[in-house]
Order: sequence, then structure tokens, then C-alpha cells
Amino acid sequence: MDLHGIDLNLLVAFDALMAERSVTRAGTRIGRTQPAMSAALSRLRGLLNDELFVRGPNGLQPTPRALDLSEPLSHALQEIQRTLEFTQAFDASTSSATFSLGLSDHPTFVVLPRLLQTLREQASGITLRIRNFTARDDAISMLDAGEVDLTIGVPPTSSGRILTRPLFVERFVCIVRKNHPATETPLDLNRFLELSHLLVSPENDRFGRVDAELAQRGLKRRLALTLPHMYAAPLLVASSDLIATLMSGVVDASQYAEQLIILQPPIQLDPVQFSLSWHRRNDVHPAQRWFRDCIAALYGC
Repeated sequence: MDLHGIDLNLLVAFDALMAERSVTRAGTRIGRTQPAMSAALSRLRGLLNDELFVRGPNGLQPTPRALDLSEPLSHALQEIQRTLEFTQAFDASTSSATFSLGLSDHPTFVVLPRLLQTLREQASGITLRIRNFTARDDAISMLDAGEVDLTIGVPPTSSGRILTRPLFVERFVCIVRKNHPATETPLDLNRFLELSHLLVSPENDRFGRVDAELAQRGLKRRLALTLPHMYAAPLLVASSDLIATLMSGVVDASQYAEQLIILQPPIQLDPVQFSLSWHRRNDVHPAQRWFRDCIAALYGC
């Protein structure tokens, strides 16, 4: 049977006729006139090639075909009703929903542990699925494709269909190992340029924020090591004479912080904003809104 030719109203009429066994009462039940109900019954008979209801001493009597259809169609209509009902209520404490979250490397380390603790305390039935991304605009592709519900990272390129919410800010610091010669004098720009640098570049280029700032002054630093994994940097710096310029949260979250000296960069570097991003189609969904608020609450946002 071609479902494109079926009017949902006919199934509603059938369900009412099964319940009331009267064309008049069935029409009253669903707000339709007696002629409209009679016309619906006529269409149903033609569609299903069965009388469906015949007159008896106590009203309309369903045929065997109608009895066979009654229960599955009733369940189907109830399921459609539940699906289409929109409610502002979302009870996280009893929910078994699954949320997909896209994370760049840094939020994986600093957001995810806190989020898991909150879910364990408030919504233990919820399941998280984590997807990783590197380039900021990968978040747009993942959200467009419906691969994730939310992403957390540096805000992607502006797009009307992608909404964002500021979450936290990271400032840049320089790190060297304890007893490094660079700590014997203040770290000015000349001393900074004399040192061998470690560059963290998730996108595998050799030009970071520090290099952009230096280039504006006609300066260049010596890059001794470039690597894509920012959380490997504290270990490598702690065991070498390299200097690295990293977000302070990376240092705080590493297990090597006690082996490092934190210095202020000798150049001005704008802090990094990390934000929640989601597709506009998910903006008003109650469960999605709760999930966004749950994450934002971790940072008082």
C-alpha cells in the first residue's frame, strides 16, 4: 500500500469509530460533523477494501479486518501524539537521553571531568558520546550534519545557523623547566627571542599567535619543535631547555606543573575565548536547552 495516499485524519476517524461504534458519537468525539464522518468511513472502506463497520442491533459492529487493525493503529496514533507533543519540561534526573558533544583537545581535559561529575550527581541515566575536532570550522560541519548536539572550542567562523554562548577564557603564559637559565633574569623580548621555542599547532602549521605578533614587529623566533598535541608540551618543556607559550589552563591541568616555572610573555597576546556552539534547529528543544545550561553552569555562565 502506498502510504502517500493515506490521510492521517482517516486513521483518527477509524479510531473514534472503534471506540464509539456510532458515526454521530465518533464525530462528536473528534469534532467532526456526521456527514464528514460518513464520508471518512466511505473513504476508509475504499482504501482498505473492506466494509470495516456494519450495522447491528447495538450500533456499528467492526468486521474482522477492523478488529485486526484496531490495536496497532491505536498504538501508532498514541505514539504519533507523544512524538508531536511539545513540552517545556525535561526531567534530567529520570531521563535516559543520549547527548553527542564535540570537543577540541583543551575542553576535553578541563570541561569533561567536571561535566561527568555533574551528570553523575544530577542525571545518572544520561549517556554522553564524545567526538573530537581540531580545526574550529570542523565544528560547523559536525553541527550541520547532526553528528553532535553541541561543540565546545574556539568559536567557529560566524554563521547565522550556528549559535554560540561564551563559556570561559584562557590567557597565555610562558613555561620553562625549573632552574632554567631564562629564570635568572626578567624575560624581556630580547631574551625571549634568544631561546629555543616549542610551538603547539593542532593544525600542523609553523605559525602561531606568538609568531603573528612578532611578525608585526618584523621579528621571528627560533622554533626548535612543533607538535600538534598541546598536553604533551608541559612534559617536553619540563625535561628540556625549551620554552613554550601555552594557555594557562593547559599548564594547570597537566601533572607537570610543579616542575615548571610560569613566566609572563614579553609581548601582548589576546586571551582565547572558548564557547558552546549549537545548530539553530536545536535551540528551543527542552533537553538540548537543559544540556547547554548544565555545561554553562559549570562556569557560572
